[in-house]
Amino acid sequence: MRDVVVVGAGPAGLATALGAARAGLDVLVFERRTGPIDKACGEGLMPVAVRALAALGVDPPGFALRGIAYRRDNTVARADFRSGPGRGVRRTELHRSLRDAVDAAGIPVREQRVTDIVQQADHVVAAGEAARYLVAADGLHSPIRTALGLAARPIGASRWGLRQHFAIPPQDGFVEVNWSDHAEAYVTPVDADTIGISLLTSRRGPFDKQLTAFPWLADRLAGARAVSDVRGAGPLRQRVRARVRGRVLLIGDAAGYVDALTGEGIAISLASAAVLVRCLVADHPQDYERAWRTVSRRSRLLTEGLLWSRQIPGVPRAIVPLAVRLPGLFGGIVNQLAG
Repeated sequence: MRDVVVVGAGPAGLATALGAARAGLDVLVFERRTGPIDKACGEGLMPVAVRALAALGVDPPGFALRGIAYRRDNTVARADFRSGPGRGVRRTELHRSLRDAVDAAGIPVREQRVTDIVQQADHVVAAGEAARYLVAADGLHSPIRTALGLAARPIGASRWGLRQHFAIPPQDGFVEVNWSDHAEAYVTPVDADTIGISLLTSRRGPFDKQLTAFPWLADRLAGARAVSDVRGAGPLRQRVRARVRGRVLLIGDAAGYVDALTGEGIAISLASAAVLVRCLVADHPQDYERAWRTVSRRSRLLTEGLLWSRQIPGVPRAIVPLAVRLPGLFGGIVNQLAG
């Protein structure tokens, strides 16, 4: 019988598998998709995420990021990272680097969908494999979370994400967050010749239509060559009753999601993987719920606060000017997120 079965080979699942193997656990990964796996995301890694990947022996190629910029029209506020550079990384490159590390560690990855899970007192059986624990890293709309009755009814407005890449050299080393009344557009350098545009919005519609909310950005992209298809994700908010049910533990987007507004998804997943592995090594899976809440608390509170303030008339227009007037506060918030 194995120690751990991980369902899902996204960053959260692969990081968990790597951490578990390094801790001496026998790990098997199930993933129904062939790689490299892509996803609509902002693709900016905070400095803390870069360091966490390095601790796992993972060094994905990308573009060094010096900080975060907030922009509306011609008003721009910038804050540098104080703890080292972040990195803009294509999601496919991040997956490829993590998967290479998993393969190098000798961790088997089986291309198979997991549809049934049977829990016993001392083990779990999934796709014919018995293990002491199962880690569900099967994404935003996790079938395992639903099957276990851990999905909760969503509260608040729904939001969606869209992403596309363009052959434009980056202007600088900042992730630029463009603000409009109902959406944000993230401009992330991912290599010396390419930027990614990620849109977060409460209004459904195609990428080109959503881009009209940012005329200054649309002008910059005029005539630019798209080098990827549009990918979408959502609704983003996913409420979860608990992260542990018996010997099954949820991680990554499957563990619950507020929004991509602060760009911390990968960093939280990597931190969660580390504490989850510690709980499994100690044979205390019940401790994971509190540990997950601890490592994600700051991000959840800040994201909820920004989403709440976004609903107040006039606030979306005031966010960038306020960041310009209070650079110390803006820089402090950015560096709390950067780690």
